[in-house]
Amino acid sequence: MSETLSPRSPETPAAPSGPGAIGHAIRHDWSVAEIRAIHDLPLLDLVHRAALVHRQHNDPADIQRAALLSIKTGGCPEDCAYCPQSAHHTGEGKSGLVPRERLMPVESVLREAAAAKANGAHRFCMGAAWRQPKDGPEFDAVLAMVRGVRGLGMEACVTLGMLTPAQAERLAEAGLTSYNHNLDTGPDFYGDIISTRTYEDRLRTLENVRAAGIGVCCGGIVGMGEGVTDRAQMLQVLANHAPHPESVPINALVAVAGTPLEDRPPIDPLDLVRMCATARIVMPRARVRLSAGRKSLTREAQILCFLAGANSIFYGERLLTTANNETDDDAALLRDIGIVVREPVLAAAE
Repeated sequence: MSETLSPRSPETPAAPSGPGAIGHAIRHDWSVAEIRAIHDLPLLDLVHRAALVHRQHNDPADIQRAALLSIKTGGCPEDCAYCPQSAHHTGEGKSGLVPRERLMPVESVLREAAAAKANGAHRFCMGAAWRQPKDGPEFDAVLAMVRGVRGLGMEACVTLGMLTPAQAERLAEAGLTSYNHNLDTGPDFYGDIISTRTYEDRLRTLENVRAAGIGVCCGGIVGMGEGVTDRAQMLQVLANHAPHPESVPINALVAVAGTPLEDRPPIDPLDLVRMCATARIVMPRARVRLSAGRKSLTREAQILCFLAGANSIFYGERLLTTANNETDDDAALLRDIGIVVREPVLAAAE
């Protein structure tokens, strides 16, 4: 995969022109200007358009619940400005803001996965604070975790940093459903957030994942100081991949004390609504995942995101290192809006 635009096939009709037009065609040739124009529509028009696209391509009653577990925490050599797991950010004279922990035993991870399934999750995501996994016992253990989660009848997703083609192939052979590797932001703003890994490094890992036949989970974070054009650039990179990522997490920055972004103000919840809606319009069949930062949203703001096309949430009391909504609260919210839990189906290629 690359940022090179992929032309529409001749049989695919062009979407109606203009930012207010309702178009349902699958496209891979979006311009930043088009995406920015959609994002900046009057909010009610934007949500209406996104809702129509969502219902054209998805079941609006299908909101997937995914659980997330940090299987190896802290000590990451990357310098991501938002992340408390980076060894570059120090607290109280120690290296890193969170304790450095070794890879969890396979049996412990599978117990967590079974508990998540019992609580209603159908997708189990595992994150390890590595720049890139090393071949050997630890990577073999991750493969065993993937096989075990799949054996429970759940989707399995991991985020391990950069991958070689051979590592991606081994994860595919283990049955991995999806690999998470976020772009975080647009290419122009990226250097303000991370210096230890290039944008091209991230795109190369996505190429390796796709070539191995694994689903792609890739999104970004809003609220880091980027502009709307940076957000549109990130969505353009994703939307011009063919096929689109099966999963697009939309995260709001959780400003953690001790990180370079600790003083960033909370974003307006409507910024998340706009991002969910815009992602839905330009990537109609993707799972748009309302991810980090959801704890700060009211029930009403979350519902507006669902109306705008978000159709997945992380389910459980913690994300990798930050708090998340209570499981019972999420269950009550979904019940109150009439959502029934269904077995997930991985999005088909376009």
